[in-house]
Amino acid sequence: MSDASLTAAAARRTPRPAALARWLWAVAVLVIIVVAVGGITRLTESGLSITEWRPVSGVLPPTNEADWIAEFEKYKQIPEYKEINLGMTLEGFKAIFFWEWLHRILGRVVGMALLLPLAWFAWRRAIPAGYGWRLFALAALVGLQGAIGWWMVASGLEYRTDVSHFRLAAHLLTALFLLGGLVWTARDLGELARDEGARPARLTGAAIGAIAILFVQLLLGAWVAGLNAGQVANTWPAMNDHFVPEGIDWSGGAWMALTNDPFLIHFLHRWWSWVAALALLLLARALAKRGARHEAGLMVVTVAAQMLLGILTVVTGVSMWIAVLHQVVGAILVAVTAAAVHRQGLKSASANC
Repeated sequence: MSDASLTAAAARRTPRPAALARWLWAVAVLVIIVVAVGGITRLTESGLSITEWRPVSGVLPPTNEADWIAEFEKYKQIPEYKEINLGMTLEGFKAIFFWEWLHRILGRVVGMALLLPLAWFAWRRAIPAGYGWRLFALAALVGLQGAIGWWMVASGLEYRTDVSHFRLAAHLLTALFLLGGLVWTARDLGELARDEGARPARLTGAAIGAIAILFVQLLLGAWVAGLNAGQVANTWPAMNDHFVPEGIDWSGGAWMALTNDPFLIHFLHRWWSWVAALALLLLARALAKRGARHEAGLMVVTVAAQMLLGILTVVTGVSMWIAVLHQVVGAILVAVTAAAVHRQGLKSASANC
């Protein structure tokens, strides 16, 4: 074999952590965009406009009037149309169809943006040792997310006029878990690009605590969205002139109220946000003391923006674009938190070397 051939073969086997990190950051941005469109889909009540799951043929929207009418006729068979949108025009249907179609298309784009480059990097043997399984797991998570999305939509096609808020929460939280995994892995690969001896970061006890508190807040937020609970009160800090809102239905027991009552869930989401903010700000303070002022400052700004947007969402009666921005900044907060706890985890990994 010639020297040129040997050089080319060696190049194909050279790990490229910096390129992998840039790729994962780009996919993370795509995930945030999908979350944004998902928020619009929810707020425009568009999620049930496509009543079938067609991963391949569903890529193209209806292309002629006959196809549009056929899709509309399918929508007319579900409870949402019969009980809420009875009399909707074809033009109105096209408007809600667009957002659900775009949301599904972007989900496929994320899948392709992970799978195709991953296959290329694997063929080039550019994936560093120990990272292959993690990258394939992230790609598999996109496929799982698609299945969860259809499982969510299916909950609203036969007996309900809306999707299950439990399934909606599973769909959103899976997307945010994927986002966190992308950021964490990108940061690990970025460190490896700077130092060939760098070890993957580790989760610390403080980080796990902060993540658990944030998870509860994200879960409550998803339930608020699924139950339209943001609309039960448009005053702050009181809810309809009461600290603890009137209207909570305790008749089914505490657990039923805790997981299904829009007044109680709104109340909990509103005030648990302060617990989450405190946990994240304490994490930011610890990072600043360790010299990670960039991550700390970014977390403070993102937490403050998210709190302000939450309040504005309430007092504007859930203005669509403010509510969407609230969801987008929530996703950004997940990414910032992942980056912050990763930085903290690097210190832990170094200390345990």
